[in-house]
Amino acid sequence: MIISPAHRTESVQEYYFSRKLKEIASMNAAREAAGEEPVINLGIGSPDGMPPQEAVGALCASALQPGSHAYQSYVGLPELRHAFADWYARWYGVQLDPKTEIQPLVGSKEAILLISLAFLNKGDKVLVPDPGYPTYSSASSLVEAEIVTYDLCEENGWQPDFDTLEQMDLSGVKIMWTNYPNMPTGAPASEDLYARLVDFGRRHGIMICNDNPYSFILNDNPLSILAQPGARDCCLELNSLSKAHNMAGWRIGMVAAEADVIAQILKVKSQMDSGMFKPLQLAAVEALKQGPEWFAELNAEYARRRVLAGEIFDLLGVKYDSSSSGMFLWGKVAVKSDEAGISPGQQLSDKILYEAGVFITPGFIFGRNGENYIRISLCAKPEVLKKAADRIKSIL
Repeated sequence: MIISPAHRTESVQEYYFSRKLKEIASMNAAREAAGEEPVINLGIGSPDGMPPQEAVGALCASALQPGSHAYQSYVGLPELRHAFADWYARWYGVQLDPKTEIQPLVGSKEAILLISLAFLNKGDKVLVPDPGYPTYSSASSLVEAEIVTYDLCEENGWQPDFDTLEQMDLSGVKIMWTNYPNMPTGAPASEDLYARLVDFGRRHGIMICNDNPYSFILNDNPLSILAQPGARDCCLELNSLSKAHNMAGWRIGMVAAEADVIAQILKVKSQMDSGMFKPLQLAAVEALKQGPEWFAELNAEYARRRVLAGEIFDLLGVKYDSSSSGMFLWGKVAVKSDEAGISPGQQLSDKILYEAGVFITPGFIFGRNGENYIRISLCAKPEVLKKAADRIKSIL
């Protein structure tokens, strides 16, 4: 390079799945040359089902209109903001002002960095869960904030230990990232958990940023932290059509919060893009109209897959919660690692990948508390999960 990279890039690595997918692509080229079938990827939570037909129809119809291809408003179409508001009222019992309390996003992942840019100065502290979504840490690092991890442990139901949190030095903490139903563990949300998070945030002057894309997956009672009394004082919530509507590649999400918070996020976001493609917004309006039958069918399929993923874990002697929520199954590896510097989860993941041609995510990528775990994505058809089980049987 003719110039050196920014120092902030030294604090992060290329995203794990970006690196791993390149490795798997190289493996597949070698496997094809050897006349072998490609690696079965059970690592990434990318839904394989079709979106609602109404959404696809709206996308196609709008894309044929000449006026659909111009720049769009930074705040999103009024129809989309109203659709998000109706969705929150219908499913979560939360009333939002569509004009001032909702910001559509190009997927909710972008909001993690937007929020960090909008609210964190160099040296500000951020509470990040361990295990947790790696982007919470990487976004914090990129804005030169100080990461303070808080433990999620199996014996505590993968929920924060509030007694321990109260004893921590919370001076300088501005943001706390939470995610329920939890990824990667599948721990569900609860009214009590959200009430305690709101109380914690209000008393300590900390913004609780709740990431809520899994609330409809293998879960009959979707909850929002914004339904809690006092939540508007200290909380924002991210949500998305990626998981619950099979629209991950469409990149349609939103953030909900009080008007002042939304205004600060928009101040940053409006520097970064020029609005969402109009046909995508109109498609999202249709997707958000889906009723209980959509989610019942979706979850019936995920329930079948969860059983098959559990059978893979049974083969491997991995302990798991068969009633977990979300689109992953999280399990504890039974054996200790006998290789220095390699976690038990990574050791088992590598063995399965290199010997059986099946990729299962090692838990260490989610933090120190995930080192003894592995994670299976339920975004694979039943026949694929069965084939993966057969391959794994052959090497045991």
